[in-house]
Amino acid sequence: MKVTVLGYYGGYPANGIGTSSYLIESNGYHLLMDCGSGALLSLEKVLDPLKLDAVILSHYHHDHVADVGVLQYYWQLHEERPNQTTLPIYGPTADPLNFGSLTWPHASQGMGYAPADVLHLGPLTISFLPMKHPVPAFGMRIVEAKTGETLVFTADTAYIPELVPFARHADLLMTDTNFFDDKQGTKWHMTAGESGQLAKDAQVGQLMLTHLPQVGELASLKQEAQQAAGKVPVELAALRQTFAVKM
Repeated sequence: MKVTVLGYYGGYPANGIGTSSYLIESNGYHLLMDCGSGALLSLEKVLDPLKLDAVILSHYHHDHVADVGVLQYYWQLHEERPNQTTLPIYGPTADPLNFGSLTWPHASQGMGYAPADVLHLGPLTISFLPMKHPVPAFGMRIVEAKTGETLVFTADTAYIPELVPFARHADLLMTDTNFFDDKQGTKWHMTAGESGQLAKDAQVGQLMLTHLPQVGELASLKQEAQQAAGKVPVELAALRQTFAVKM
């Protein structure tokens, strides 16, 4: 299983780089996880969007779903569908208004999930954990059935202790790391130190920092996370960089 970063900023695109979106590939299966601003343009550089097998959304904030509509238009306006006639888009039913927009004629079909559900999408098994965020948001634990390789994505969240067992022994942990350690006041995202400590406590194989801030020295963000993570290797998300889930 591998992950290609299509966008990694939180909130809004900057410096020619879009917001949260990731292509997960396993044994010829292509899953788009979140679809933020700039995702479609970035995806077109690595994969024909019509070859997607499914999309899965962690929540409906715009920086995670901004390009869902244009992806639906792309499918609607192209007739050559190599794998399937309609693109399934999985999203939480806890937000019914936004979930309803996932179905679009001759393009996509909304497929709902709830926190207790376990999805089997091609070679992948996906379970969920409710996050601490202003809207319903769900972390994902994605396991490749054949190899057992495990990816955990926190989606958007403040730190919660439930993340430790959820991420336990993941081969790759992707954390919402929108803040430096000196962040004060209300936090709906994690700091670098919290991400690193989570990686250490959960004994993961590697940590990818994503949902990054547009302002500040990212090398310092990585350093703060690495200091807390101990021996767990830490990497910053990078545009169209592919990460092997198991090193």
